[in-house]
Amino acid sequence: MALTLTAEVDQRAATDNINLPCEERFSDSPFVERVWHSRSEDGGEFISSAASNWEIVVTKYQDRTTLTVRGPETRATPAFCPPDAEFFGIVFKAGSFMPLFPVRMVMDRHDLNLPLASSQSFWLNSSAWQFPDFENADTFVNRLAREGLLTTDPLIEIALREQPHTLSLRTMQRRFLRATGLTYNTVYQIQRARYATMLLKQGVSILDVVDTAGYSAQPHMTRALKTLMGQTPAQIWNKNTTVPMSFLFKTLPF
Repeated sequence: MALTLTAEVDQRAATDNINLPCEERFSDSPFVERVWHSRSEDGGEFISSAASNWEIVVTKYQDRTTLTVRGPETRATPAFCPPDAEFFGIVFKAGSFMPLFPVRMVMDRHDLNLPLASSQSFWLNSSAWQFPDFENADTFVNRLAREGLLTTDPLIEIALREQPHTLSLRTMQRRFLRATGLTYNTVYQIQRARYATMLLKQGVSILDVVDTAGYSAQPHMTRALKTLMGQTPAQIWNKNTTVPMSFLFKTLPF
């Protein structure tokens, strides 16, 4: 089945997260899925849920700015958000990647913090770069692409949309893994779990979500959501669950 993604944010999921409201916007860049910005107030523990995209995150905390390359996450893990911190992120489309930092090198919380050049810049490819922000993210991404530090494999979108192509299955699998760090099936499982979670947070019954998201049975969905999202369907559906999850961006049916 083809995966269809949208850049709309699930505002209910975002505002439920440890008092961490999220602002997001679309991007004109062919490399970018969305750009987001948030600021923590109280901070606290949360569940970092599985995600199939990689991103660049700029964090401002205690008068220090850090740029981090974060890869996809194939399972839910515990995480912590510091209080009074500001975050800005660029989420890249499937198929976009930086050859200097293979996606598999930074996935599953093996985040890479680029070295500081000054309080306002960082080192990348032997050059000092100014930290990007929410407003100039597209300019920053365009420069990455212009200097050959960011590229995209158009066949990834073809594979995700199940459009016809002439390449062998083995070639497609190799290119998919190189560009995304994941197999097609892993992306499918993550996106389905996130879609099911979105429905549960909207109050759709567990049995209806099993059917709508295409799980074979409720125990099948329970195992998947516990592994990928860090909570059971009942915990997700329950509005009084104490441990929040990371930002949940909407995923359409696939």
